Amino acid sequence: MSASSTHLTAASLAKIDKAVAKYPSTEKQSAVMAALTIAQDEKGWLSPESIDFVAEYLQMPAVAVYEVATFYTMYDLQPVGRFKLTICTNLPCALKGASVAAEHLKSALGVGFNETTADGLFTLKEGECMGACGDAPVMLQNNKRMLCGMNPEQIDRLLATLKVSGGT
Repeated sequence: MSASSTHLTAASLAKIDKAVAKYPSTEKQSAVMAALTIAQDEKGWLSPESIDFVAEYLQMPAVAVYEVATFYTMYDLQPVGRFKLTICTNLPCALKGASVAAEHLKSALGVGFNETTADGLFTLKEGECMGACGDAPVMLQNNKRMLCGMNPEQIDRLLATLKVSGGT
């Protein structure tokens, strides 16, 4: 590996290697989504340097990695706040209050979709189906934590909790 291997920590490289090991040795590129997620978890977002690094590490054309990174909404190609909140606005969620919840979030945070609060704490995203229509309205926190039944009261409690923990 070239000097660019210092782009990620040894711990992140070990995680990527573990993901690569799940596939035949001739199919390293099958771990591209895992590698991008690991890089994003470490760096906070996927810069062009991170995407290029993943391509080099997995020995695949950079354009192929960019195709994955730009197709899936879970990958952030711009810096985001400490807490990325993605609310599903598909029809089932909308019918169960997601439109009201989204407007409440925008108002409470003072930002629109794809914007970050001035303090860098929150980024608000609009998402597609998260596969939990029965629990609508549904949100994801940092692509990892699913939050269900997110009415304005639940949102206010969540924001208060995250603001308290935001500096830690």
